Amino acid sequence: AVVSTQSGHYGRDPKSRFCRGVPDPKIRIYDLGRKRAHVDDFPACVHLVSDEKEQLSSEALEAARICANKYMVKFVGKDCFHIRVRKHPFHVLRINKMLSCAGADRLQTGMRGAYGKPQGLVARVNIGESLISMRCKDVHVPSAIEALRRAKMKFPGRQKIYPSRNWGFTKFPKAIYEEWRNCKRLIPAGAHAKYISAHGPLSGWKKIHADD
Repeated sequence: AVVSTQSGHYGRDPKSRFCRGVPDPKIRIYDLGRKRAHVDDFPACVHLVSDEKEQLSSEALEAARICANKYMVKFVGKDCFHIRVRKHPFHVLRINKMLSCAGADRLQTGMRGAYGKPQGLVARVNIGESLISMRCKDVHVPSAIEALRRAKMKFPGRQKIYPSRNWGFTKFPKAIYEEWRNCKRLIPAGAHAKYISAHGPLSGWKKIHADD
């Protein structure tokens, strides 16, 4: 149901009554490896980026996830990386099943009532969107690139692999990250880092800099 818009907050779209019995997505796990690793443990990051506007099935996402994980576990070790699948399959595909047995032409209605039954789920991706991201130590970047190259084989279309300029999964470049972390403008928050603005109450600033 849609949430009231008076507060400016929108809920989900109302659920379609026509597309009943949607199958579960094949991919269930989106984070693999040492996912609880501190943000400082894995400074390097590599992204698998889509180069086409297309739909990727949940089966393809699952196959790519398994492929990248297997390679990294074998050659690097299960605690030396963190893989995150960035796209989720929400879009429902339908199929209008046709009979192909003898005498099917009497039973079939052709294009009459051609609204299909749900067949599977896909993720819709645009050009330049990250499909899979992997953070690791700098020495393991070549292995991460090879793991994502193998995962690419599971997808249709074209993808590109980019080593990131940023620190891990954060949005801060490596040079800035270390400098800002040392002067407490960045505070580690799990796999990410929180930016501390120069604005706000003085009491908050004092609390952060209490140990200095």
